[in-house]
Order: sequence, then structure tokens, then C-alpha cells
Amino acid sequence: MIEVNKDNFAGEVLASSKPVLVDVWGPTCQPCLALMPQVEELANKYQDQVKVVKLNSAENRRLCIDLRVIGLPAFLLFKEGKEVERLSGKDIDIEDIEKCLQANL
Repeated sequence: MIEVNKDNFAGEVLASSKPVLVDVWGPTCQPCLALMPQVEELANKYQDQVKVVKLNSAENRRLCIDLRVIGLPAFLLFKEGKEVERLSGKDIDIEDIEKCLQANL
């Protein structure tokens, strides 16, 4: 999974020809860290259809503010440069994320 930041977000996410799932996480967010291995498996499973990228909220506060991310973990799905769906909160599970992907492919 690619790490995105303010410098490469536009190119990796907004300009992508495929849908992009942005995993917004934080180094002190336990639910984020618990989901990460499962999200990586999901990224491999859907690699031909969706690009999955990670955004470290602690290192990219301004970008998180611009994206209106107020809680972690947060998953933002972009298609054709626009956000089309968002999941956030500590109760997200991998099934919710996969349903979101399938509904938007």
C-alpha cells in the first residue's frame, strides 16, 4: 500500500483512473492498527479494481482537516477525483469496508 501525503495525494488519489480507498490512520489509534493487516489483505484481493492507500493523520494534519476527517479510523473512497463514500469510527470492521468497496465497483 502506498503512503500518501500532501505532496502526492492529488496524483495518487484524485488523478487515479481506478477508485481509491484512503485508509486514514494514526500511530496511537488502536482500532486503526488492528485493522491494518486486514486492510492490506483487502488491498491485495482487490488490487486489479481498487487502489488502496494509507494516510498517516499524525504526519498530515492539514490534509486531514481539508478532508474533514474528525475521527479515526476513517476510510474515504474516491472515484474520478471525488469522494463517494466514507466510513469512520472505532466500530468499523473489515466486512463494512469490503461492502463499501463492492458497492462502488
